[in-house]
Amino acid sequence: MIAQDFKAPESVGRLQKGALVVGVIGVALCLIGYVKSPVSFLHSYLMAFMFILGLSLGSLGLLMLQHLTGGMWGIVIRRPLESATRALPLILVLFLPLFAGMRTLYGAWLNAPATGEGALSDFQKHYLTPGWFHIRSLIYFAVWLLLVWVFNRWSREQDSNRDDRTRRRLKMLAGPGIILYVFAMSFAAIDWVMSLSPHWASTIYGFLYVAGQLISSMALMICVVVLLSRAPVFQGVLKPRYLHDLGKLLLAFVMLWAYFSFSQLLIIWSGNAPDEISFYRSRLYGQWGYVSVIILIFHFFVPFFLLLSRDLKRNPNTLPKVAAWMIFMRLVDLFWLTRPEFTPSAVPTVWDVAAALALGGLWFFVFAWQLQQRPLLPLGEPELEEVLDPHEH
Repeated sequence: MIAQDFKAPESVGRLQKGALVVGVIGVALCLIGYVKSPVSFLHSYLMAFMFILGLSLGSLGLLMLQHLTGGMWGIVIRRPLESATRALPLILVLFLPLFAGMRTLYGAWLNAPATGEGALSDFQKHYLTPGWFHIRSLIYFAVWLLLVWVFNRWSREQDSNRDDRTRRRLKMLAGPGIILYVFAMSFAAIDWVMSLSPHWASTIYGFLYVAGQLISSMALMICVVVLLSRAPVFQGVLKPRYLHDLGKLLLAFVMLWAYFSFSQLLIIWSGNAPDEISFYRSRLYGQWGYVSVIILIFHFFVPFFLLLSRDLKRNPNTLPKVAAWMIFMRLVDLFWLTRPEFTPSAVPTVWDVAAALALGGLWFFVFAWQLQQRPLLPLGEPELEEVLDPHEH
């Protein structure tokens, strides 16, 4: 086996060009939005940013999970996962508008009165400051970028050395790496989103984002490997049992997300404290109540019952459709999580579409570009021969 044997097909290049076109159009619309309605635009931008962040960080979490647990399913998607993680430097650059728009987005705690109604607690007065906000954000990105750099470098070394020592190092780091990823993402979700409403708090909030990121990245991987399997270079690699495993993991992550979501609702609603239920009071009534029902049905119930089917999970024509739908529903869920802090209207704006197109297009452009930089399969993986065995079903 040589690297040329598993070079990315032309379809990846077409995806790259198409994503660039979409991204450029989206950026042009975003510039118009920033000039015409900077406040509304920043609200949309935050939602789109959290979406593409989930695609990269969810892939990082899955990559470490695969190194930790093993399994043929992970060998098939390892290189797409690594490519998604290498889009993280782009996300760091795209975080700069949130830095610049801090006073617009986080005025609830930046402009909070010193005393009386609406005042922050003593802890919040020290924690929620622009300086510490910037420092913590840099720490989060430093942790994630370090993990991305190490896992991608060692993976390249494994292709060259083809020994078991690198594999053991990857497995040894994966456990602590997952813990670092979850902690950093939890605190980032608190800083970047939960602090929009500084008088409300939830200990489960960060885990909602972690579970959602795993859904979006696994759904993306299903779509990507099915697309690759249609090219001659990847033909025969994606066997039905591997696709079945990916579908089962997608189902597991949907259930995990539902568990965290229901747990948060149950604990807060049973407590019935005015400060705690403010989050759901603004989201379960009025126009946002309809969005809540849509998320309940189409983010959980419909995919849950569809993914129970063994035949669907092994079908390369239907499973990617469910996966693509889940990616869209992740965007809807992030819309529901972020927007009610700013407006009672649940009608998406043109800037929501513009921000999603801009950031999504740029992210997929970098992802497709990175996917072409390395072989589509880890050539130094000892179990690769079994994956490529034509008699293995």
